[in-house]
Amino acid sequence: MPRRHMHVTDAAEAPLRAALHELRVRLDVPDHFPPTAQAEADSAARAPRIPAGDGEVATEHTLYDATDLPLFTLDPPGARDLDQAMFLARRREGGYRVHYAIADIASFVTPGGALDAEAHHRVATLYFPDERIPLHPTVLSEGAASLLPDQDRPAVLWQFELDADGALTGTTVRRALVRSRARLDYPGVQHVLDDGTAEEPLALLREIGRLREKQETARGAISLTVPEQEIVERDGRYTLAYRAPLPAAAWNAQISLLTGMAAAELMLAAGTGILRTLPTAPDGSVARLRLTAQALGVDWPHHTSYAALIRTLDPHRAAHAAFLQECTALFRGAGYTVFDGTAPPAGTVVHAAVAAPYAHATAPLRRLVDRYTSELCLAAAAGRTPPAWVRAALPALPHEMETGTQRANRIERACVDLVEAALLRDRVGETFEAVVVDRHHDDPTRGTVHLREPAVIAPVQAAPAGPPLPLGGYLRVRLTTADPGHEPVLFTPV
Repeated sequence: MPRRHMHVTDAAEAPLRAALHELRVRLDVPDHFPPTAQAEADSAARAPRIPAGDGEVATEHTLYDATDLPLFTLDPPGARDLDQAMFLARRREGGYRVHYAIADIASFVTPGGALDAEAHHRVATLYFPDERIPLHPTVLSEGAASLLPDQDRPAVLWQFELDADGALTGTTVRRALVRSRARLDYPGVQHVLDDGTAEEPLALLREIGRLREKQETARGAISLTVPEQEIVERDGRYTLAYRAPLPAAAWNAQISLLTGMAAAELMLAAGTGILRTLPTAPDGSVARLRLTAQALGVDWPHHTSYAALIRTLDPHRAAHAAFLQECTALFRGAGYTVFDGTAPPAGTVVHAAVAAPYAHATAPLRRLVDRYTSELCLAAAAGRTPPAWVRAALPALPHEMETGTQRANRIERACVDLVEAALLRDRVGETFEAVVVDRHHDDPTRGTVHLREPAVIAPVQAAPAGPPLPLGGYLRVRLTTADPGHEPVLFTPV
């Protein structure tokens, strides 16, 4: 599910950052790794044990040598936990070849060890507006396992053959030794793409990305570009605004989606795997979004489908950004489906947003399940049985990942409550123009409003005997509470 990204840019000693630190303490978020897990990570960073299949261990000298590939990474500015590196080229016979290296964290984590146990406890990297709590110790996630430039690294190397329309025609995957040449970021890449100075591998990212977007449209898939909300302190008061992601980030995401779909097909063909699934949106949810679109001034013609509408929205426009935030409601209900021995019917494991079978495969430094996906795909490609430790862990993985997702959702909600309370703490009693974007099914006097300014989404509570909230309609509301760390933001209708 697309997440509500929030980013704080003020100084470390500012009140909001202090409140976020207190929140982590209150939620018992770990601030360090157990000594035994950290010791294992330190040891593995010095001497990784690279799986070779059938219980054997490879070395950097016996791995397939792909260090001649001029791979590059593409991430947000400053990122050091680099999961993926790529190299894109044209094929002589037409079409494209995509090399995509994924960090091989399994070469650093011993199954059944203390570090493995801690990863199963954490499940995923946790994101706060001011910092993140990593899944693995940074000596690995930002060091020995990260695909940093000019460093030889073990990796799971995918190779995709695409035709001239960007459709997948062939897939291979193997363990390899790789060496990234450059650590690039979205703003820098977008700049050279826009001014025409990008070298061919970067220019192909745009070319292939656009072709894959057309493939996505033809499938009826939905690619939701959720803007980030940035919080900045100015003159003693916080402001909140939307920041739209760059097109380069969307084209990069298309390579990740390509990998996830290819991984799903490999596992389905082999009969053992774990897929990310999402049911179709429940009845009435799209109709509710139409009301919200109307209230926000988003033009949604009746003959236009939801998927087609999404592609017309501009996240730089405040109303469109607000609507995209509400669209994440249609992505609820995602889960994981495990199969071992017999693949389920293809139609039962489709991810509704991708409009195809799909697997989490490209972020093993930040998400537990991706480590297992890599092992399952390597085994499937080699025509061998997956390692015993992988198959033994499969039955519990969906529950572990769901528990981790629930924890991340609670943390996200708490962060949003705290940030919005900090933003509005000096404005209790003021009135605001808002749109009712949600209404409780069992109590129509309770719901959620989206302020027109600032970009706050928060609960609203009318009097128990009052009229129902006008779902999708305008409403003037008064701020009744906003106390960071103590009372979340709450509005009442005027």
